[in-house]
Amino acid sequence: MTSWRPQQHVKVKAIGLHWREGKLLAAEVFDDHGQLKGVRPLGGGVEFGESWQTALAREFKEELGVDAEVTGPPLVMENIYTHHGATGHEVLFIGHVQFDAQAFGGLDVIEFFEDSGAPCTARWFDLAELDLEDGPALFPVGLKEVLLGTQVSDVVANRDRQL
Repeated sequence: MTSWRPQQHVKVKAIGLHWREGKLLAAEVFDDHGQLKGVRPLGGGVEFGESWQTALAREFKEELGVDAEVTGPPLVMENIYTHHGATGHEVLFIGHVQFDAQAFGGLDVIEFFEDSGAPCTARWFDLAELDLEDGPALFPVGLKEVLLGTQVSDVVANRDRQL
């Protein structure tokens, strides 16, 4: 297993909210020891000269092989966090995405590869089961509250929480 560390500059990313039967599609996030720490909606980096919508559609095509349509305006969050002692900083464009419901034929688990070649697993998660003491966290920190409509006074306060 390769140990991932955040890059030491601000990254601009686009992540997509895809829902099925009220559950959110998210990829599993593991620590250096292979323990599940949380989950995060699919997406990736916005390249220079690329809109967040184009980046998001491209990421879904690359990762899942589906043509995703971005719907509605983005939610924008700043995420400053610590992962195994290294600080990460990203600005996220978070948008709703739709794709052909038949694409995964009712599968509960989707296996795919990141562009780095790292294997990944995505599943649909009930928000009520995330961010609990005995369950996985939803990253970025604060996203669950935003999705549930709760006002988040300081999303940046997540810098003290470990990813």
